[in-house]
Amino acid sequence: MLRSIYDWTMTLSAKPKAAYALGAVSFAESSVFPIPPDALLVPMVIADRRRAWSLALLCTVTSVLGALLGYLIGAFLFEEVAEPLLAFYGYAGKFADFAETYNAWGAWIVLIAGGLTPIPFKVVTIASGATGLDIGLFVLSSIVARGTRFYIVAALIYRFGPPVRAFIEKRLVMVFTLGVLAVLAGFALIRLAT
Repeated sequence: MLRSIYDWTMTLSAKPKAAYALGAVSFAESSVFPIPPDALLVPMVIADRRRAWSLALLCTVTSVLGALLGYLIGAFLFEEVAEPLLAFYGYAGKFADFAETYNAWGAWIVLIAGGLTPIPFKVVTIASGATGLDIGLFVLSSIVARGTRFYIVAALIYRFGPPVRAFIEKRLVMVFTLGVLAVLAGFALIRLAT
């Protein structure tokens, strides 16, 4: 089954309309969707390395636009939308402590969590709105964080594309398992930190 999903993703990634799916996933992941855009970005760059930079830009722009939606959810719909989302991801009970810390370190949290850790970016965007982080600082931090992340991924795949593809295809189960473990480790780190 994993092989068929991988093959389907690789086939989708080579199609012209795949960029729309990548943009939609990148946008939604920043506010409500649990799957990161890397799941499409990596195979799309592997399929056509010449598009690496435009795909990284697409991910950055749509991710920041999605981050603004997350910010607005936190700012204006906290009780109606954000609290159920935070409860779904297991953060509702610890949000008050997080908000206090967040107010002191907000820009750094956006920069680090948005680009360098497996911490779900949607939690950061909603928290930014809920705690009233300066929106200009939020947008700037989001651009830097998400741009850094997506351009690093694109650059690595651009540089090491064919060997990476061969490695992934030979060790698909191991790569998938490591990816899942990285996401779970991110959730565990958040729980331990709060």
